[in-house]
Amino acid sequence: MSRLFEPYRSHDVTIPNRIWVSPMCQYSAGDGVPGDWHLVHLGQFAAGGAGLVMTEATAVTPAGRISPQDTGIWNDEQVAAWRRITDFLHGQGAVAGMQLGHAGRKGSTHRPWDGGGTIPAAEGGWTAVGPSAEPFGEYATPRALSADEVAEVPGVFAAAARRAVSAGFDVLELHFAHGYLVHQFYSPLSNHRTDRYGGGFEGRVRLPLEIVDAVRAETGPEVPLFVRLSATDWAEDGWSADDSVRLVKLLGEGGVDLIDTSTGGNHPRPSIPVGPGYQVPFAERIRGETGVPAAAVGMITEPRQAEEILASGAADAVFVGRALLRDPHWPLRAAHELGDEARWPDQYARAKNWP
Repeated sequence: MSRLFEPYRSHDVTIPNRIWVSPMCQYSAGDGVPGDWHLVHLGQFAAGGAGLVMTEATAVTPAGRISPQDTGIWNDEQVAAWRRITDFLHGQGAVAGMQLGHAGRKGSTHRPWDGGGTIPAAEGGWTAVGPSAEPFGEYATPRALSADEVAEVPGVFAAAARRAVSAGFDVLELHFAHGYLVHQFYSPLSNHRTDRYGGGFEGRVRLPLEIVDAVRAETGPEVPLFVRLSATDWAEDGWSADDSVRLVKLLGEGGVDLIDTSTGGNHPRPSIPVGPGYQVPFAERIRGETGVPAAAVGMITEPRQAEEILASGAADAVFVGRALLRDPHWPLRAAHELGDEARWPDQYARAKNWP
């Protein structure tokens, strides 16, 4: 058996293989409620053989959305709608994961195909918030959260985690990457606070550590808890890989089970050496220097490439995004190319014999 098709176990949850669906925003919900699009979008990956199907960044509060069309998990209507989806994923043998996030200063924006950019309040937008009144590029200037408001954020994430588990999700992932709220706090590029949530490293990482503690207290130790981290800002004087190693050691001590290792997102014009597997070395370093399992993501497009990442010890799993959008049955093709067996839906069994 290839490494790619070995099961992955975290606590009492067994993920049937190590091809995992990366969180990908769809900007297609109404009032935070997922609908038919989300059922079909996520369901196709489960039918296509992915082991873990992760939702898009799902807002823990209305003001935490990137766009008004983001999914949410702040009320019971959303829980019921998500339950319909997790039931289908489980029926296909997949594990269901939810990514919990807060956009911070990158919130209240138009969908990409509507032109992007900040939505004015007069057009249905809201005032975005952040650690400091520091805008992201040409976005509107956010309102800096007070210390009391920051202290309330972990409880909001914990309540969302409780709802996610109630909705049938087996794995939770905290979105601490891509320039959204928590990344804004730990990065010196965006956090210019002088209180207990700012200043040096210890102050800037206080919020992510408090969120982990609050979520763990809410869910108990048995729910697998992942964190998506931007391992570097790709910018001078920004967050670095050394900082990430230091933070991941603390996250592991707090009960985080795996780091979903990404990069960037908090600088509007970074210089990134993009290429196949360009973020894999960050996962390898985090895994090797902290002892915390890590997944790799970013331009992983071919089965043999993914297998080599795992076989070399660079990562414990791979998150696949655009390749799955192009071919939702990518895991079935990967099994064929690697000489492995994969789970096929009964309805598709007639296609299992490849020419």
